[in-house]
Amino acid sequence: MIASFLSSMTEIPRDTWNTISGPQPFLRHEFLMALEESGSVGPHTGWQTETFIMKDAGQLKVAVPLYRKSHSYGEYVFDWAWAHSYREAGLNYYPKLVAATPFTPVTGRRLLTASTPTPEIAHIVSTALRDHARATGASSLHWLFSPEPECALLSAEGFLRRTSFQFHWANAGWSDFQEFLAALSAPKRKNIKRERRQVADAGITYTTYEGTALTESLWDTFYELYLTTIQKYEAIPYLTRQFFSLIGKNVPGVILLMAKQSGRIVATALYFRDDDTLYGRYWGTNIGVPGLHFETCYYQAIEYCLAHGLRRFEAGAQGEHKLSRGFLPNPTYSLHWLRHPQFNRAVEEFLLRENQGLELAINELTDHSPFHKSS
Repeated sequence: MIASFLSSMTEIPRDTWNTISGPQPFLRHEFLMALEESGSVGPHTGWQTETFIMKDAGQLKVAVPLYRKSHSYGEYVFDWAWAHSYREAGLNYYPKLVAATPFTPVTGRRLLTASTPTPEIAHIVSTALRDHARATGASSLHWLFSPEPECALLSAEGFLRRTSFQFHWANAGWSDFQEFLAALSAPKRKNIKRERRQVADAGITYTTYEGTALTESLWDTFYELYLTTIQKYEAIPYLTRQFFSLIGKNVPGVILLMAKQSGRIVATALYFRDDDTLYGRYWGTNIGVPGLHFETCYYQAIEYCLAHGLRRFEAGAQGEHKLSRGFLPNPTYSLHWLRHPQFNRAVEEFLLRENQGLELAINELTDHSPFHKSS
């Protein structure tokens, strides 16, 4: 097979890439291309595309969405302490190589293959990427939000596994929201009913937009509210206005939820879906109604999953407040290799302790499940 690195997703046809990317929207050519075309990634952003591909007789067999990073923003796997230690030692941590979907803390394949990846393929790819890191001066190679089978393959190749967790909602076969509520303990059920009532009493109603209903006017309103919330929490607006127009036109499974009060849009949330999972990504509002965040970002999404038979809802990173609202902790994984042997050993020792602590935290949170013991 012939291996190469691409400086842009324009170098590979959409349909060729999508033959091995799978159904998840964040791995599709259209999504990755929208990031580039909108200027959300590129040399000036600290995310430089270096997509890795392998072809056999002209057919794409393997691909890795790979980026050269000059910082650690937008990854949701935090290695700032490692970068600081490098700097203290007089070494450069940046640039580094990251296999990931930018700004997207969603578990998904990074080692994209037409069939199930084998240990041989994992060895070939990991060797090629580490050689590339050495040849181009990258300090390290990181696989972010990799699924368990991929982690097993890469761990066998010497990558260090790091455990974290997110809160996900799983559909237990409930027919509607009331059945879901009935599975919760009484205090949790009462709190959710109170929060939903507060939003309803404020006269707020919801409309879902998908496909051709996603107009530029709606995206204008979404982006305005998105920026309002970003600024409120002093976060970084990684994504440009054009990005949202592009995904609305080109990426399957984009869902825009709008909340209206007295005919005016006052809150919004952006979701993506594939065959069995709904993904919550961004939200915004310009009012302060109690319970509005939970209704817009969680309860409306659960309603959507139940109505459309989706198996799972991933509401994004962080947020222990999700536990009491029917979301349970699920482990997430990243894998790491640092070119400097001593730092690689130091990170290995650190991760041994951190992973043990995370496993205990996941077990403790699971013990505080909001569901009836019989559920």
